[in-house]
Amino acid sequence: MNRMVICGSISRLGDPNRRNDAVKETFIDTKVTYTLELEGKLYVIENVPARVCRETGEQLFSPETVGHLQRAIWEKKKPKRVIETPVYEYGQVADLQ
Repeated sequence: MNRMVICGSISRLGDPNRRNDAVKETFIDTKVTYTLELEGKLYVIENVPARVCRETGEQLFSPETVGHLQRAIWEKKKPKRVIETPVYEYGQVADLQ
């Protein structure tokens, strides 16, 4: 089903069972894990406050939170821990079938 976000609601365009009313998005305050790949490095920041839509999973961050995320990465602050992550090319995993 194609979904289109329109002013805080989701229209069910292209859905054969489409109703005329839009589905209202519902956001909850929670904490998420934010990941960013920058210049070949993967950054993971845990327990980031966010508003998450129950319908779409869209994550919204306050301007203050975005500032904290940017400073943590740009200022190369010392991480809580470092993890090693394997990286696969899609062709590799498709060939495993």
